Amino acid sequence: MTAFRLRHAWLPGGLTGPLEIEVDPKGIIAAIRTGGHFPDATPLPGLVVPGFANTHSHAFHRALRGRTHDAAGTFWTWRERMYALANALDPELVYLLARAVYAEMLAAGYTAVGEFHYLHHKPDGRSYEDDPYAMTAALHKAATDVGIRLTLLDTCYLSAGINADRTPIPLADEQKRFTDGSVQAWSWRWKSLQEAFPDDSAFRLGAAIHSVRAVPAAAIETIMSTVDGDTPLHVHLSEQPAENEETLAAYGKTPTTLLSDHKVLGPRTTAVHATHLTDTDIEILGESRTNIAFCPTTEADLADGIGPAGRLHDAGARLVIGSDQHAQIDPVAELRALEYGERLLSGTRATGDKTGHSAGRRVRFSPAELVRFGAANGYRALGLPGGQLVVGAPFDVVCLQADSARTAGSSPDQLLMAASASDVLLTVVGGRILVRQGRHHRLGRASELLTDAIDRAWSAVKPTEG
Repeated sequence: MTAFRLRHAWLPGGLTGPLEIEVDPKGIIAAIRTGGHFPDATPLPGLVVPGFANTHSHAFHRALRGRTHDAAGTFWTWRERMYALANALDPELVYLLARAVYAEMLAAGYTAVGEFHYLHHKPDGRSYEDDPYAMTAALHKAATDVGIRLTLLDTCYLSAGINADRTPIPLADEQKRFTDGSVQAWSWRWKSLQEAFPDDSAFRLGAAIHSVRAVPAAAIETIMSTVDGDTPLHVHLSEQPAENEETLAAYGKTPTTLLSDHKVLGPRTTAVHATHLTDTDIEILGESRTNIAFCPTTEADLADGIGPAGRLHDAGARLVIGSDQHAQIDPVAELRALEYGERLLSGTRATGDKTGHSAGRRVRFSPAELVRFGAANGYRALGLPGGQLVVGAPFDVVCLQADSARTAGSSPDQLLMAASASDVLLTVVGGRILVRQGRHHRLGRASELLTDAIDRAWSAVKPTEG
């Protein structure tokens, strides 16, 4: 057994301390006590919060940071540059990028990640002959080497859109590596992945419907019959108005209603972005208890808009966060941006009561709610145990500095509204200290890994594409 001493800790009931936590050899919390039971306990500095879950990641997108702002453009012009990068990558480059990005996440306070993975094959769409699962293996190895928990959301991607007569729009050349060619082929490959990459304490195989634009309605039933009932299932939803318009023209209903009609929504499902919703959409997502992954820094960078987080939460949906294309990797920044979005939409920063309500009306999210969104809700959306400091949960925690230039003077229960990823002193996964003040215990600083991986990735992009 290993014991840790915490001065301030965020338990499910709120901020408390001091206390001691005993962790068994498998990294599971065995006891939580007060009163100095363990004189040899390892002290953990600052405010200890549960490790955060990054529920929506495209690891290779990290190479786009700081390279897409040189001319006015839209989400769709950004996507063209993303495709150029995507088609330059091979399994080795994917491994190097993912290892660097996951190391950056761990240093920033993320202890689990959901990788929305669709780089399945060679750029021409053919499988890698020597290892058809080479891209999946690269991500699996990257997460293992870093020590972050990974839910691999293997993604079905079949079309470039849907015509008004419901015929799928063929994939462009730059999208061919994303697809298996048919939903039946995707189903066969997904079942094979279950055998090749069995679940364990640090890995979970999930599934994803890329979007209702990329997966025709007729294929959704096959996906639903393929994945087990408790398998994490994610889907991009209403990120752009164009998606809604296309779906309405083809099916006469919104993407949310289409997914609901095919029984996709529910507690094991996570809808990503959910930015442009109707009142009925919000009601459906809330009543089904669907998870909603907001990625505020990406949604701002791509000018997607501000999603109705407060209304979705009040309707019954569970909110979680992701960093998506990694314009920024900082869970505290994502959570604060989620709260700021509510202030911008409501025009008030009123504090309300502890639940964020005032006179029956939501006015903002409380720090306690933000911790729950980032940790417990996120772990649940990834199908992983943990995300809170309770007996029986993995001891995955982040130590936030309480006396930095950013946080000095902050009340401990409001530290989340002042801190940043730079304030992460330690990151612990399964009872093991993996990152100490930005430095991975084995791999060194993420900045060096990132510089090398990103330079290699862009060197592989053809000049006419990049």
